[in-house]
Amino acid sequence: MSTETTQIHRVYIKATPERVWEAITSPDWNGKYGYGAPAKYDLRPGGKYEAYTNDQMKAYDPNLGDIAVDGEVVEVDPPRKLVQTWRMCMDQGMKEEGFTRLTWQIDPSVDGVCKLTVTHELTGAPKLADMVDGGQEHVGAGGGWAFVLSDLKSLVETGAPLAG
Repeated sequence: MSTETTQIHRVYIKATPERVWEAITSPDWNGKYGYGAPAKYDLRPGGKYEAYTNDQMKAYDPNLGDIAVDGEVVEVDPPRKLVQTWRMCMDQGMKEEGFTRLTWQIDPSVDGVCKLTVTHELTGAPKLADMVDGGQEHVGAGGGWAFVLSDLKSLVETGAPLAG
């Protein structure tokens, strides 16, 4: 099990900062990549964040509620930075670990490329740290942030996610 308390994931995307920002914050985009859980942000400090379970998740576990992940917006600087709290609600053990802190940093690079850095502060959340680092991929829990960011990159650059 991963004991990392801060994980940093980075991907380079051929797109404008505005396009990457929209892919992260708009439910029209964010439900098309990763695990297909559309998310809604109230983009103001103190605003609510919720990512919703989808039909595939509920087919796997009929006891799931409607909320996959929840949290609160801490800082908003479109289209460059979004800081939020983040809590996994689908697994009771991870939910009990409480809220973690997630920072999305979008920096323009060269030739129309953006550098997207996701910093996930996971102090006190070892089960969640293992999952979002891809440690549960072998049991069908997915590839964590590496998968989500790879899928986001594919969707933004090509118009299609990795699978489907």
